[in-house]
Amino acid sequence: MNTATLPPDLRPLLESGLATLGLDRSFATPLLDYLALLLRWNKTYNLTAVRDPREMVSKHLLDSLAMHPYVDGLVASGGALADLGTGAGLPGIPLAIVKPGLRVTLVESNGKKARFMREAVRQLGLKDVRVAESRIEALDEPGAYAAITARALATIPLILELGGHLLADGGQLLAMKGVHPVEELDAMPAGWTLRTSHPLRVPGLDAERHLVVVTRN
Repeated sequence: MNTATLPPDLRPLLESGLATLGLDRSFATPLLDYLALLLRWNKTYNLTAVRDPREMVSKHLLDSLAMHPYVDGLVASGGALADLGTGAGLPGIPLAIVKPGLRVTLVESNGKKARFMREAVRQLGLKDVRVAESRIEALDEPGAYAAITARALATIPLILELGGHLLADGGQLLAMKGVHPVEELDAMPAGWTLRTSHPLRVPGLDAERHLVVVTRN
C-alpha cells in the first residue's frame, strides 16, 4: 500500500506510542497502511473530521489501541467483538491489526464508511474482520458476541439500549470514555451493572480516558 505520501515523522511517532502501550513496533507498518488509506478516502468521503495525519496517530490509532490489554481474553477464548457505530473502523480495525485472531464485526449504517471499511479489511488482509452495514438495533445477531465496544457513539444507557441484545450470557460492554462517566452509569437501565473502570493513558494525548466495563446483573 502506498504510504509514501505520509509525513516521514509519522512512523517514529507511531512506533514510540506503540512501545509506550506495550505493543510491538512492527505493527506500525499495517497501521500506517490503514492510515494512508483513510487519508486518501477521507478527501472524497469525509470519513472523519480529523484531517491532520499526526493528529490521526494519537486521536485515532493510539486512542483506539489504549484498550488493547482488555481484549486479550477474547482472543484467548475465541469470543467475538462487535464494534458499534465504528465509523471508519475505530477501534475495531486497529485492534484487529495488533491482536491477530481477534474476531471483530464492524457495525456501521453509513454506506460510504462501510464501503471504506470493506476495502480496508480486504487490503489489510484482516481475515477475522467483517463489516455489518446495519443500524445497531437492527442487527439480528442476538447473543452472538462476548463483548461489544463503542468509542464515540453515545451514552452508556443508549449503547445498551441499541446493542445490549448482541451480548451473550456473561458478555461485556467495553465502553471507551473520557472522564469517568458517573452520570451515565447512574442512568443505566435495570439489569446492568458497572463491573470495573480502567483509566487509560494515550500517548500524545493530554486528556482523560477510561475503559468502562459493564455486564448484566
